[in-house]
Amino acid sequence: MLFDTDVLIWIQRGNEAAAKMFQSALDRYLSVQSYMELLQCAPSKKHLKIMKDFLREFEVQLLPFNENIGHRAAIYIEEYSLASGIRAGDAIIAATAIEFDQILVTANAKHFKPIATLHLKILHPHK
Repeated sequence: MLFDTDVLIWIQRGNEAAAKMFQSALDRYLSVQSYMELLQCAPSKKHLKIMKDFLREFEVQLLPFNENIGHRAAIYIEEYSLASGIRAGDAIIAATAIEFDQILVTANAKHFKPIATLHLKILHPHK
């Protein structure tokens, strides 16, 4: 499963549903886009180390950006940005999931649902 950035943020906030979904996954993947977003959001070097240690402990594998992902992401922006509000980062994450044939786990269904070929698993963090 490919985890959207928001799922990792929910885990950092102590959300049990997010942690349970993450821990139950047999394979855990993260798009390089999500990884960069997590790096960018770290408020300190200490927090950055905690996040990197967490990813290492759970053997999260980073999936690289490639030409196909860039092409797909651009198409998603063109086709869906006005209707769903999908932004470049989410388009790259969706394209990564499709390129590597992964289910995308996210709490942000609105931006991703219009992409028919994308397989989603929705996290409901407030339940």
